[in-house]
Amino acid sequence: QVQLVESGGGLVQAGGSLRLSCAASGRTLSTYAMGWFRQAPGKGREFVATINWSGGSTYYASSVKGRFTISRDNAKNTAYLQMNSLKSEDTAVYYCAASEVYSTNDAREYAYWGQGTQVTVSA
Repeated sequence: QVQLVESGGGLVQAGGSLRLSCAASGRTLSTYAMGWFRQAPGKGREFVATINWSGGSTYYASSVKGRFTISRDNAKNTAYLQMNSLKSEDTAVYYCAASEVYSTNDAREYAYWGQGTQVTVSA
């Protein structure tokens, strides 16, 4: 079992930056692909970004490409999401997730999820 805990959310003005962290415990993250998803009020869960086990391959939703960067430090058992040039439409609860299968934008492939961290971007 893998336990995931997100941190780093908060309130930021439009155009600002935040860095989310996802710390894992229970098992090493090095064999898992990691993903970030988000859910805005009244909307479904949306894929944001994913990274493979080694960090050598990443994939982003078109809405965040060029503004967000996903990374990982397997030695620290932690994944990150650097968010720059934030917009009001980025406001959501952000979740990290771990997949034993492969790096994908399909939430169904992720077996382990964190509790989420709130990101609020003011206009």
